[in-house]
Amino acid sequence: MDHLHLGIHRDPKGVAVSHRNAAAFVDAEARMFLQQAPIGPGDRVLAGLSVAFDASCEEMWLAWRHGATLVPAPRALVRSGMDLGPWLVSRDVSVVSTVPTLAALWPAEALEAVRLLIFGGEACPPELAERLAVDGREVWNTYGPTEATVVACGALMDGTGPVRIGLPLDGWDLAVVDGEGNPVAVGEVGELVIGGVGLARYLDAAKDAEKYAPMPSLGWDRAYRSGDLVRLELEGLLFQGRADDQVKLGGRRIELGEVDNALQNLPGVSGAAAAVRKTAAGNSILVGYLASTDPDFDVAAARELLAERLPAALVPRLTLLDELPTRTSGKVDRAALPWPLPGAGTGDAAGAGLEGTAAWVAELWASILGAQITGPDDDFFASGGGSLAAAQVVTALRERFPEVTVAHVYDHPRLGSLAGFLDEFAPSVTAEPRNVEPTPRSTQLAQILLTIP
Repeated sequence: MDHLHLGIHRDPKGVAVSHRNAAAFVDAEARMFLQQAPIGPGDRVLAGLSVAFDASCEEMWLAWRHGATLVPAPRALVRSGMDLGPWLVSRDVSVVSTVPTLAALWPAEALEAVRLLIFGGEACPPELAERLAVDGREVWNTYGPTEATVVACGALMDGTGPVRIGLPLDGWDLAVVDGEGNPVAVGEVGELVIGGVGLARYLDAAKDAEKYAPMPSLGWDRAYRSGDLVRLELEGLLFQGRADDQVKLGGRRIELGEVDNALQNLPGVSGAAAAVRKTAAGNSILVGYLASTDPDFDVAAARELLAERLPAALVPRLTLLDELPTRTSGKVDRAALPWPLPGAGTGDAAGAGLEGTAAWVAELWASILGAQITGPDDDFFASGGGSLAAAQVVTALRERFPEVTVAHVYDHPRLGSLAGFLDEFAPSVTAEPRNVEPTPRSTQLAQILLTIP
């Protein structure tokens, strides 16, 4: 029986991971993690990732391979980020596999009982590795596409030096090749090619033959070209980015070409391109750049149409440009697409007619989303917000409103509604006027006499 991975596309990817692949993966990780004190029945493994995300298999299989307890976390709790920290402590969770963005939201004490922490799905910031790689805990940075059964390589981090994606799992083969498919020298950058027992297959025979083609230069009958650029170093591979238009957003792979196509097919659009950008708060967001000859082009209506045609994670924040920057070849130059957007991230709450709590929240939104706040009707999610951004906003909001949760952001996505809700958390306290009458002189005299023996 196969495990099918659907990916984040409207059309399923149809990657079939066989029992042979899965068994090899589970055994390889068992030989990699916690060799001095292996995972056992006394461990408790967090199940916090969506089952639509292939890394959730790692959580389940880690527990079941070793007879440990699998501890499912409520989805709303995982989405909130910082609320999951105390929950981990109360459940005595000792093994966690997650994305770095989520782990960065947890206080250090939330992981005190965690002895194995596995990162994957996106790049791990060096400062996070330095903070969490402490004595008594193994922290691993892992890498791998679904097409190679979740994880192909990993690096044990000690909080010093560059963050690597490491060396291959037992049974997996890795090679770094140039544009002609020839192996590069140590220290050079090339495309990562994966082979070995972890290679899955596509249900579509034609796509399978294309994606898992032979590599004669390596002597491999079947290989998966990842499209990822890495630097070949003997201590472990260093991730360098993508060789194509595929990007990572929220731990998932996204084909920018798919978003480009949806943008270009919007009514009234003469040119379009998508790009992933980082806000001042370090939050990655998907931005859709549009050009139109229609002077009355409705950006809001365009976004509503996209929401009907694309999965939620692929709907970008839209911005309208006079024209798209191009290369000499005539193709869109993604690197030259403007960022920050004009007027975005300025947090000009006063200019938007906001004051009090609404003005403060607008400043937070501008910083985290890199968005221009225009008024109380601005919608958090229409401005580019997602679950991780919501968690970041709640972390900031709790400086003044400790009771607020991510669910409140979802219940009150409009700026004015959220600000009004927050004000209800901290009602103004008005003191009752007190009229203090002076003590009569006769009473004062009586009090004095009572003190005389």
